[in-house]
Amino acid sequence: MTPKPVSTGQFSSGDATADRRADYARMLAEGADFLAAAELIEQALELVPGWAAGWFRLGEYREKAGLGTAIEAYRQALALQPDDVFGARLKLALLGAEETPARPPSRYVEGLFDDYADRFDRALVEKLGYSVPAKLAALVAPHGPFRNTIDLGCGTGLFGAEIRGRTERLEGFDLSANMLAKAQAKGLYDHLGQSDLSLAREASGLFGELPLHRGDLVSAADVLMYLGSLETVFPLVQDLLSPGGFFAFSVEDAGEGEVFVLRDSLRYAHSETYIRTLLSTFGFDLMKVETAVIRMDAGKPVQGILFLSRKPG
Repeated sequence: MTPKPVSTGQFSSGDATADRRADYARMLAEGADFLAAAELIEQALELVPGWAAGWFRLGEYREKAGLGTAIEAYRQALALQPDDVFGARLKLALLGAEETPARPPSRYVEGLFDDYADRFDRALVEKLGYSVPAKLAALVAPHGPFRNTIDLGCGTGLFGAEIRGRTERLEGFDLSANMLAKAQAKGLYDHLGQSDLSLAREASGLFGELPLHRGDLVSAADVLMYLGSLETVFPLVQDLLSPGGFFAFSVEDAGEGEVFVLRDSLRYAHSETYIRTLLSTFGFDLMKVETAVIRMDAGKPVQGILFLSRKPG
């Protein structure tokens, strides 16, 4: 299939004056004058009070300025945009105003990566030292070559490029159509499809006319941190894998004592204990665990854990 790109970009208020004020506010925020930025975006919202993106931005500026009224702004953004494309509920959870959701809104994750697609490879690999695809490929290398690899959350195809020479067939699935379009352009995949790992089998987009138990390798490179609870993921992998097939994946390391935790980055980290419990619960044999720095974030290393497991059979 050829995925259809989606254009999201900056959401306009529909009012030229409000948009100009929002642009000035953004420039002030880039200079770390968050209080002045908040005041300007408030002026914009007086003109267009129903502008959800403006309320979310106001929440960000107020939060960075240390104002308690950030919660009020995020709540207003959520009320105006119930599908939560901006991730307001995640922000509210970090501020202690709501329970941490078991997973982020799918529309938020989709929009995030649709916007990120054009600069994804350059930003992640060149600037943030992203290394999960190569590390995960090295982890599975002794067990190849593979008949059919299913790359979950394939993005632009970074893991696909690592594994293509060691698999007869390569399928890629992602929530973001713009990411899929980038992967399509690289010519690595035999099949690409849009999918949502937070949904059950029938609605996930992973099957359709494609058969169950068709893969001997399923990968999830730097994907599970965009989910909290992984209770939906492991049954999907069971349905994708043939008996004896491998599941290789990475998580951000939450340390001990936490099942999963939402971080300031709006990504989730998972504990090794939680992953081991899920593997056991869903009948996977754990073959190898590696800890590694998987990227940089705000100049600091992000610790991750790589797992290689196998479905019995």
